Amino acid sequence: MTSCRQKRYAELNNGNHVDKKVDIVQNVDQYYPASGRVILHVDMNAFYCSVHEAEDPDQYKGKPTAVAGSVEQRRGIIVTCSYAARRFGISTGMQVQKALRICPSLTLIQPNFHLYRKYSNAFMQIAYSYTPLLEAVSIDECYLDITGSKQFGTPLEIAGEIQRRIMDELGLPCSVGVAPNKLLAKMASDLKKPNGISVLRLRDVPEVLWNKPCGEMFGIGGKTAEKLRKLGIYNIGQLAAADERMLTDHFGVMGSWLKRAGNGIDYGVVNPEREQSKSIGHTTTLPKDVVGLADARPILLNLSDQVARRLRKQGLVASGVQLTIRTPDMKTITRSRQLEAPTETAEDIYKVVCDQFARHWKGDKPVRLLGVTLQNLSPKEESAIQLDLFDYERQPKKESLNKAMDMLRNKFGENAVLTAGMLSDSHSARLRNHKERGTSLQKDNLGQVDTDKD
Repeated sequence: MTSCRQKRYAELNNGNHVDKKVDIVQNVDQYYPASGRVILHVDMNAFYCSVHEAEDPDQYKGKPTAVAGSVEQRRGIIVTCSYAARRFGISTGMQVQKALRICPSLTLIQPNFHLYRKYSNAFMQIAYSYTPLLEAVSIDECYLDITGSKQFGTPLEIAGEIQRRIMDELGLPCSVGVAPNKLLAKMASDLKKPNGISVLRLRDVPEVLWNKPCGEMFGIGGKTAEKLRKLGIYNIGQLAAADERMLTDHFGVMGSWLKRAGNGIDYGVVNPEREQSKSIGHTTTLPKDVVGLADARPILLNLSDQVARRLRKQGLVASGVQLTIRTPDMKTITRSRQLEAPTETAEDIYKVVCDQFARHWKGDKPVRLLGVTLQNLSPKEESAIQLDLFDYERQPKKESLNKAMDMLRNKFGENAVLTAGMLSDSHSARLRNHKERGTSLQKDNLGQVDTDKD
């Protein structure tokens, strides 16, 4: 329990101040609904850039910065940018070269995903100290159900305290939405950025949301918004008033959700149990095109190794493997294969993707990007793995070897134990670099204490 929580508990439970405790509880009760929930959405502001600013304020504080891949390595896209950079018109997804033309003073920062995971873990630990009902939805945002957290104060007091502690202890700004459901909490956190706190109640929906375009509603993408426009539905108010039967005719079961969302209604609950991954994948854009399987092998081997590591970390096995190939002209193809038996080993995955590459790709055609994705995942203890006599004898040894290698690499780093094929390519080594690998969509690390060294 944190010292802050101890102090609040002491104030509320000190036997010498019973009357004060009763008054506090009675005063706080009026800010909580008799029925229903109180949900917070904590959204870190310009998270990656803010982390670098917190680490090195002298170099980055208040300056236009952007986290982006190397132009030389052809990953020249802005991943995120600071609010100072946004004032120049720079935005996520913009090409680095264009951003530098707009703002020549823009400071480009190489991503450090290990650092981001560490800060993500830290801010969620702060949030978790106010309620065990925390649902991490990405590396930089989470939902909290604080309905049962009255001992810490009113909802606004809790939101303010979380925001202050994240700034004081980590040096990071965040926005917090306070609402009766997850949808409105998410919408509320977007109302005031950076470092704002917003309350959005059901009765506020007509005034606050109904004049906004449908595309600004969380959960409505560009294609759905365009389809709604073709139906004459341009803003959220029109969506709220639309005929539900008409919406379901055009959008299926999603039509009913669209109608509810327009009225600010959401039945989703904060789920503290992280859902099992539906797939585990890793892709890499290559510094130069590779031609042929011989050039691709070391990259595919390291990709297979990394996804297998993440698979075992979650105690899962995979029954399907997908290979992704992207050409220099940005054409992407994918090829999937079902395995005869579920697996957790890089060796099995590597054999499949090499075979897929050889079968579906001409040796003289250049490749810009490669990716390996594991599909049809299931818990290892629930999977029946069929083995022939030879594999039956080898399997215990393979599992022991994997455990030993994982333990050594967890302790001493990804390069502690390598096969010969992993050593032959400098780009492949970057796939094992804990600072460079990972994205905000890789949620394997959420909710886990990160003990890796910098």
